[in-house]
Amino acid sequence: MYNHQVVVIKNQSGLSPRAQYAITKRFDPTSESYGHGKTLDAKKSVLHPDLKTIPHQPQVQVIGNGFVKEYEGLQNIQLKHPHHKTFHKTRIPDEDDVDFTRFYRWHIDAALYGLAPPTVTTLFAVRVPAGRRQTCRYDDGTNDTLDVPLGTTAFASGYHMYDILSDADKEFVRTSKVEYAAHPYIWMSGARSRSDGLGMESEGKELPEAEMPPVEQEKIQVLPMCWRNPVTGKLAVQIHPSAVRRIHLADGTVIEDLAEVREIIHRIQRPGIAPQYVYPHDWVEGDFVLFNNRGVIHSVVGAFKEEEVRLFRQCNLAASSFPEGP
Repeated sequence: MYNHQVVVIKNQSGLSPRAQYAITKRFDPTSESYGHGKTLDAKKSVLHPDLKTIPHQPQVQVIGNGFVKEYEGLQNIQLKHPHHKTFHKTRIPDEDDVDFTRFYRWHIDAALYGLAPPTVTTLFAVRVPAGRRQTCRYDDGTNDTLDVPLGTTAFASGYHMYDILSDADKEFVRTSKVEYAAHPYIWMSGARSRSDGLGMESEGKELPEAEMPPVEQEKIQVLPMCWRNPVTGKLAVQIHPSAVRRIHLADGTVIEDLAEVREIIHRIQRPGIAPQYVYPHDWVEGDFVLFNNRGVIHSVVGAFKEEEVRLFRQCNLAASSFPEGP
């Protein structure tokens, strides 16, 4: 996995939630809890509507779209595939919504507050609507588009993102760090995303301090912009663009202005999600996918009709240590 970043194992229809958890745990044997901890319980979190926890294996979440009568101890669940119209500042017109879509939110699976980012995430396709394809639009003035299968998961390599930077930008990302907002998924809940899903618009709509949960300063994370692959030694630009708050420079200077921080991060990451660099996985029932959560960013994609049922399982575990920088 650390050589190829995304590994697809076909025809795994018998894989149980317990087995999925056990395989995920092998990449970090001392890890135990779900990667976001209990933040899913926070009703204001942008993550709250998207996942359901399997009662007998709480490290494994159910995601998807449509009504499911019963699955692994969950009864009468209504799954909702994330749609860009609930998160982006602008939206594709309703009349185009079946044929066109966007990257919902490019991200790393990580709490980014307290808990260390998981090393690996695993996804398992239980039920997949078949046949339809969509055009993913960037809508950022570039005219970039990408043909994608319905409900794809899109991946972009942080290693390639680093490799295509200028020498000056490589030096910048090797020597700078990102400070993430406290309770980032609650903090960002009032804000809206860019049309390419790569970070937020700066409109002052982040949740004010008075409406935030209490903040424990020692849980705020300042992480390298580049994370080192534990096997190959290669560097990946590994940043969650929606959750960034400050940039710490090599000389000790801190960039505080949120709009400036977001513009810098977007400029660094945007070349790496150009259509030719994105892998949109074409899901088939029984696919078991493992990916290096410390080497790729990924995004949900797609707009489903109400009757199109998609049922997946996701597992990642808060790591026992933080990623290594350059």
